[in-house]
Amino acid sequence: MTSTASKLSNFFGRWRYVLAALLLLGLAVGVKFYFFPTNKALAFVTATAVLGDLEQSVLATGTLQAFKQVSVGAQASGQVKSLNVALGDSIQKGQLIAEIDAMKQENDLRNTQAALLSAEALLGSRQALLKQAELNFQRQKELLTADAIARQTYEQAEATLGTTRADIKTSEAQISQARIAADTAQVNLSYTRILAPMDGVVVALVARQGQTVNANQSAPIIIKLALLDTITVKAQISEADVVRVKPGQKVYFTILGAPDKRYYTTLRSVEPAPDSIVTDTATTVNTATAIYYNGLLDVPNPDGLLRISMTAQVYVVLNEAKGVITIPSAAITQSGRRGAASVRVVNAEGKAEKREIKVGMNNNVNAEILEGLAVGDKVVLSEAAAPGTQAPQRPAPRMRF
Repeated sequence: MTSTASKLSNFFGRWRYVLAALLLLGLAVGVKFYFFPTNKALAFVTATAVLGDLEQSVLATGTLQAFKQVSVGAQASGQVKSLNVALGDSIQKGQLIAEIDAMKQENDLRNTQAALLSAEALLGSRQALLKQAELNFQRQKELLTADAIARQTYEQAEATLGTTRADIKTSEAQISQARIAADTAQVNLSYTRILAPMDGVVVALVARQGQTVNANQSAPIIIKLALLDTITVKAQISEADVVRVKPGQKVYFTILGAPDKRYYTTLRSVEPAPDSIVTDTATTVNTATAIYYNGLLDVPNPDGLLRISMTAQVYVVLNEAKGVITIPSAAITQSGRRGAASVRVVNAEGKAEKREIKVGMNNNVNAEILEGLAVGDKVVLSEAAAPGTQAPQRPAPRMRF
């Protein structure tokens, strides 16, 4: 029994050392892989050359405006007796918008009409005197010929005739003045009825019924009327891009409420000076301030979805190509500004090989490939760790304070 126990003790003693050695070996291997990882296999991030449409455009921010907008004001002073439209109403040209208390204008008209009647009556009286003076002059002329009167009597009759004729002309001038005054009073009376100058939609009510307006200083605005069947977009084009745009170019824009819907039209015009020219008094230019020129474009608005003061993202199309081979611009390497362009293409063995290409349109996002690539070729964008591998995570160093 003692011999058997001794053998067992020797057996387990030897295996204890073996197990300790295996444990130390495993620990060493773990430390090696944990703190000194091997290089991971690399794979390529690629993009496939495909057929697509390409566009090069100038980007601008725009504001929607009415194609035509007028401020309808009052040319007569007084209290707004009635306001016959509401905000958002569609009205026709000539439709009554508002009425101003017309008592003063009516009195002025009656006074001028009375003055006209008085001037006409005075003219009638002087015309009768003219006839009398003409008959008297003719009679005195005949008597003078017969040497029946003194020449002084004849000359007196002649002077009376001339004076009467002059009075007739004065009366005619007074009648003209009175008629002009009456017509002016009639026009002033018509100003108390404010009519729509065009078809449109009421976009603002500035005055209210019962409000007193004074037209002697400046014409007070009653409403603002806009034509919304067509909308004008005023796009701010930077000075760096304005030299590349011109009227007639294709344009489209989107609005914040419908970013996926494009509204297509053409560029109508580009204003020759920025808005700041209205307030600039000096000839020097502030180079610290960005300069923008307004490009104007019109688009139909039959459904009324486009509204005044909306913000638009505007794209002025400079060039476009349809159904061409395209790849991401990031895949292209070019030596110098006009040097040869090349890409790295993944071959059948999965390796990347350099290939020279000819680039057409490039909008810095995608590029048109004229020569060197075919549809389906995979071009290298970058290199990355192979799928399923991760960079080793090392513990953060402990901070001592």
